[in-house]
Amino acid sequence: MKKIEKLYGAAGILSILYCISIMIFTGFGSLFFLIWAVIGGGFFFLAGCVRFHVWKKLPKLLRVLFLTGVILGLLVFVFFEGLIISGFGREGKENLDYVIVLGAQVHKSGPSRVLKMRLDTAYEYAVKNPDTLLIVSGGQGGNEPFSEAKGMYDYLVERGLKENRIIMEDQSTNTYENLMFSREILDSLGAKKAQVGIISNNFHVYRAVQLAKHNGYDVIYGISAPSYPYLQANNMLREFFGVLKDFLTGHMKLVG
Repeated sequence: MKKIEKLYGAAGILSILYCISIMIFTGFGSLFFLIWAVIGGGFFFLAGCVRFHVWKKLPKLLRVLFLTGVILGLLVFVFFEGLIISGFGREGKENLDYVIVLGAQVHKSGPSRVLKMRLDTAYEYAVKNPDTLLIVSGGQGGNEPFSEAKGMYDYLVERGLKENRIIMEDQSTNTYENLMFSREILDSLGAKKAQVGIISNNFHVYRAVQLAKHNGYDVIYGISAPSYPYLQANNMLREFFGVLKDFLTGHMKLVG
């Protein structure tokens, strides 16, 4: 039992250290990283339960219900994470009519690291496919100096893309709205049947494609940009809740 207690304790320490390291060294666009402190507290609680033999004192029925809930929860988590991983490595296809670049945090100095990865992927695709138009999608958050679309537009123009190849969508506040408002732009351009790609970081591509299908895109392809390795655990956990939320609210199907 002491080994289990130590294992829980070590997991708690690692979770809290991960939380602190995100806050100090990598920066953040939301407070989601604090969930690792909560997870760490949960592990410490389990360690305390082991030390004081709480588990053996619980009624058998309660123990069975608890274990059943944990197992089912883990199965759901693994299933959803498998779906998310299925979006990794998607490259779309050549000569798409439009490519939508999904927004992320922007600063006064320019796009955040995660957004630069999306924009660099978009730039490389645009250079290889000179007839493709880009839609940069993202509004202005409360902690942003200007809209994400504006920051993305400026970055791509500075890299050498022609201004007439970039369309800005600057009203959206989340991924669902990114795709809904971008769809409205396509409709206004008479491009309802266009072949469209969506560029986002690898952990986000699966959900983006499923949301696009729900929004009525006829031909849609995911294009996976890299992500920051150190934050991948945080991103994957956050994306699990994102997929769960959009599925439960009817914004997307898990397959199809």
